[in-house]
Amino acid sequence: MEDLHVAVVGSGPAGIYAAAALTAHEDAAVDVIDRLPTPFGLVRYGVAPDHEKMKSVAVALRRVMEHERVRFLGNIELGADISVADLHRHYDAIVVANGAAVDRRLGIGGEDLPGSFSATEFVSWYSGHPDSALDKFTLTAGTVIVIGVGNVAIDVARVLLKTADELRTTDIPDHVLAVLSHSQVRDVMIVGRRGPAYARFTTKELRELGELANADVIVPPAELALDEASEAELVTNAVARRNLEVLRAWSERAPQGRPRRLHLRFGLRPAAICGDACVTGMQFAHGTGQSVHVPADMVLRSVGYRGVPIPGLPFDDERGVVPNAAGRVLRNGAVVPGEYGAGWIKRGPSGIIGTNKHDAAETVRCLLEDAPALPRRQVRDPDEIIDVLHQRGVRAVPWQGWEAIEALEIAAGKRRGAKQVKVADRELLLAAALSQPSTGR
Repeated sequence: MEDLHVAVVGSGPAGIYAAAALTAHEDAAVDVIDRLPTPFGLVRYGVAPDHEKMKSVAVALRRVMEHERVRFLGNIELGADISVADLHRHYDAIVVANGAAVDRRLGIGGEDLPGSFSATEFVSWYSGHPDSALDKFTLTAGTVIVIGVGNVAIDVARVLLKTADELRTTDIPDHVLAVLSHSQVRDVMIVGRRGPAYARFTTKELRELGELANADVIVPPAELALDEASEAELVTNAVARRNLEVLRAWSERAPQGRPRRLHLRFGLRPAAICGDACVTGMQFAHGTGQSVHVPADMVLRSVGYRGVPIPGLPFDDERGVVPNAAGRVLRNGAVVPGEYGAGWIKRGPSGIIGTNKHDAAETVRCLLEDAPALPRRQVRDPDEIIDVLHQRGVRAVPWQGWEAIEALEIAAGKRRGAKQVKVADRELLLAAALSQPSTGR
């Protein structure tokens, strides 16, 4: 096979697993392009700060990025700094793996009131995402409602209910820790519109809520009652059965008088977010047909993600993905030579981090099958893409730039007694990163 130069757009797990599969072939070289100056995607900006074991997957991802035939080019946005047509001129194939960047909406009244946010916004803030304003959240709310019954809802609730001291040794940014230390949150309510059999928590994550030192867990026993459909769901769903066991045990437990409370509610369908100048509560339709009003000061919706259109590529607006067949991009139903997708932008927001490994491998198998017939890149010099970007006033952040950011964060961690503390300010990130050479693998 003639040497193959591939652009992978997105440096999260899907993109890096695609790079790993490509470098298993000695004739392939990969540029991993990301709009942020930092790699690792949702491993860095989606995994909760207190889930250090889950974050450890970055060790394996790092090994891929340090491969001699992989180059990191951060701080480059596809569709703004560089186009799909540009990529075709400089690469033999493109793998788009930039995830599902926006949240789904509830589609109810009051959703845009001050105090109503997506869980994505809150996760980005406490994860130190450079797109999130440092002062995005104040946590002056006494009661927070979290809509959705998945692991993101659990993460959000856990961060809200833990004390700043409990999170001090994690990589949570200093400005977030400062807000958490003055948090007025006392009650967090996780709400599902259906019964507990349909909750999408993993049992391990759910059990962690019962280990919170600072919060009682309260579950109304009546809302754990099962209808015929729920009973049928439990027959084939072992995770749902285990979750229900945990929830029933909590429903029988008396509150211990801890300073904060977590309420898990089921069978409440969101009808409206209430308030005039800001959020004052939510109106729900109960499964019994009754209307239920719950006072609250903040609402976080956690009802899923969707991809956003990429200039120059087709997009399925209904599913929120780039249309594809096993990773091969489709335009009007026909395969496009040299264009591929991987991860959530390919299949939608499903699965766990490890799911992306199989997903990326499928895409790369298709790419390598197609390789002999792909139209070859016009520009043979791999460094010319750097020159093109420089002419446009865009400085690509190299892997050495990321290492400089990491050194800055490790130094911040030493000052706080943590292994590492995230820097969230984009200008500080770029100042550290761009002091390094902008070429080389």
